[in-house]
Amino acid sequence: MKTHTRVVVIGGGVVGCSVLYHLTKLGWSDVMLIERSDLTSGSTWHAAGGFHTLNGDTNMAALQGYTIRLYKELEEITGMNCGLHHVGGITLADTRERFDMLKAERAKHRYMGLDTRILSPSEIKDFAEIVNTDGVIGALYDPLDGHLDPSGTTHAYAKAARMGGAEIVQHNRVLETNPRPDGSWEVVTEQGTVIAEHVVNAGGLWAREVAAMAGVYLPLLPMAHQYLVTDEIPEIYERGSEFPHVMDPGGESYLRQEGRGLCIGFYEKPCEGWAIGGTPWDFGHELLPDNLDKIEDSVAFAYRRFPVLERAGVKSVIHGPFTFAPDGNPLLGPVPGLRNYWSACAIMAGFSQGGGMGLMLAQWMIEGETERDPRGFDVARYGNWTTPGYTVPKVIENYQNRFSVAYPNEELPAARPFRTTAMYDIFDGMNAVWGQQYGLEVVNYFALPGEPTYETPSFRRSNAWEATAQEVKAVREAVGINEVQNFGKYRVSGPNARAWLDRIMAGRIPKPGRLSLTPMLSPAGKLYGDFTVSCLGEEEFQVTASYGAQGWHGRWFEQHMEDGVRVENISDQRTGFQIAGPQARDLLAKVVHDADVSGEALRFLDVRRMTIGMADCIVQRVSYTGDLGYEIYCDHMSQRHLWHTLWEAGQEFGLRPFGMRAMMSLRLDKFFGSWGGEFSPDYTPAETGLDRFISWKKNGDWIGKEAALAEKESGPSRKLCAFVVEAEDADVIGWEPIWLNGEVVGFCTSGGYSHWAGKSVAQGFVPTDKVADGLAVEIEILGARRPAKLVTTPLFDPDGARMRG
Repeated sequence: MKTHTRVVVIGGGVVGCSVLYHLTKLGWSDVMLIERSDLTSGSTWHAAGGFHTLNGDTNMAALQGYTIRLYKELEEITGMNCGLHHVGGITLADTRERFDMLKAERAKHRYMGLDTRILSPSEIKDFAEIVNTDGVIGALYDPLDGHLDPSGTTHAYAKAARMGGAEIVQHNRVLETNPRPDGSWEVVTEQGTVIAEHVVNAGGLWAREVAAMAGVYLPLLPMAHQYLVTDEIPEIYERGSEFPHVMDPGGESYLRQEGRGLCIGFYEKPCEGWAIGGTPWDFGHELLPDNLDKIEDSVAFAYRRFPVLERAGVKSVIHGPFTFAPDGNPLLGPVPGLRNYWSACAIMAGFSQGGGMGLMLAQWMIEGETERDPRGFDVARYGNWTTPGYTVPKVIENYQNRFSVAYPNEELPAARPFRTTAMYDIFDGMNAVWGQQYGLEVVNYFALPGEPTYETPSFRRSNAWEATAQEVKAVREAVGINEVQNFGKYRVSGPNARAWLDRIMAGRIPKPGRLSLTPMLSPAGKLYGDFTVSCLGEEEFQVTASYGAQGWHGRWFEQHMEDGVRVENISDQRTGFQIAGPQARDLLAKVVHDADVSGEALRFLDVRRMTIGMADCIVQRVSYTGDLGYEIYCDHMSQRHLWHTLWEAGQEFGLRPFGMRAMMSLRLDKFFGSWGGEFSPDYTPAETGLDRFISWKKNGDWIGKEAALAEKESGPSRKLCAFVVEAEDADVIGWEPIWLNGEVVGFCTSGGYSHWAGKSVAQGFVPTDKVADGLAVEIEILGARRPAKLVTTPLFDPDGARMRG
């Protein structure tokens, strides 16, 4: 075993071997993998080996498609057999809501190059004749679905990596990982110590233990999962071709052919977390004791859906653990707070996702960024607020809902409320309906008297409709108040603060007393953030962005830190409210202490320190509602006092609280984009229109400058546009295809209903040469193409007179 290497990958399951292979594929040959036992020990060896592309996250779906197509390449490279069976897959829908979800997924696939289609009940019988279609509305068919040999595939990854120069050391447990001053790592093993520039934790069932060696906690938990293999079934082995995969979400099961019988697995509600206190180091090639009681109801349902099972005996029971993150997605990427330490954990669908995740991590390590937006699987989406007490109930909830309908407006209840502001009980007493972001409770809307304090999950317009409409009306006609806690906030200070911000941001850094809007770019010119920068003094700035992107943005700041600069995450220390609407200035004037807030004294994009009531505040003349408005920040200990001051003074002006549902409706009136919708690392500033905030003439280099200038010169091939849609009872959510002359030419990024304009609005990308005011297109919503028109004039305050006045 060598003593120095560029990368040590810890863990020899399918994910670790994929990472190793992709590092060699992208040009790093001085890499090694260390495995405590044999390759495939842990979860890999007992996996059912199924693969599919269906995933609610389009980037994950695309990467699953990459993974599946990679297997033939591995076989060609290595000469090994992965045991591929591309038999196709069918996902059943037995409710209108589940069928809505499948139609929405099919729509996404149109521009992703995935050849899926919707089946009727009779067509289901043509593909899978043993399915009892009673109560089934339809299904989604994917020809890429199939299964493989888990062991053969893992060893193919390993051989391909060795052919690229990688070293693999087995039967050698890692004992310690110790950081060194130069950013490298000392990896202490049973067979000796290795000095590595980078460490990758692909520990699988032992990922928590490996992470603890580096002093970090990863939010994941192994779950005990069970599947059955039947005896021979004549209807299967006599049919002439291999039986396809069938997923029956209503029955919490998946089924495929195994030899001359069937394999059927379950995601049962009475599930079991495994090794909650830690995975034993001596666990390996063994299974858990059978527990058929917990799947009794699921088996009974499966007998009704697949009657041949009743006549088939059970040949074997496989009951083993595999790991989940709280939301079921992988934990991948650079671990915040550590140098050169990478996570490749909680990839529970290893044979659907392992190839794509290996590619993404290798790109991240070698090129500094990924070709696809990684936020859905980025380990930084969980902050240091996560604990085992949070992780365990969320993972169990995710397992239980693995086959449930995933609604765009659904708020799952496990481990909530956990993180709250000082306003929680006050808003709760006002019938707040809560959502959550980055673990924080955030008001979605305030239920009207007599209404339930929860929103009905739906792909269509929900019971939040009327309450949201009234909150929008209050903002546009009087004044509304909304908590600004759900902004990520950073204090940037020091003698080099301005120069550092000038380098890390693409836009203009404002003078004292002013604020500016600016994108933050990656070296490849992709969007890494959408920020407001407020200059409180020559050496003090407040920088705000999405609250949910704290881990993402904080890690980026760490990676680009310089002397003479201090960056503090004050997201939970500095809080407050925004007030917006035509009466907002009158309300502010009533509560400030000895300050002039007239339009001349406090202009649009001004920032001032003021005293409101007894609270020291920072007041910014800006509002995401697109209306006359102010963001008011204070210390979190003063928040309740600030609330009472504003609330009592606001009664004469018709002050009304509003939540995020109203905020998202209000911003559509002005076609404002949102982080995670219109703005993400999949897009560039020129495509999204954020290039208007780039300071092209500022001196010096700034991150992404070369790529942004190149795009400015050539022009983007697509542009973000707004559309008014002739919708019925469902609005655009995101990823719906845009049709023009019978062809899909683009896709939507987000949408909703403008309660002020009384119109359904969507935003999305279309080819630049097609962009024209009034362009008639169709947008596919839940399987139906709805007429839509491209619009360029905002639906509210088109000249900005009220917002800037």
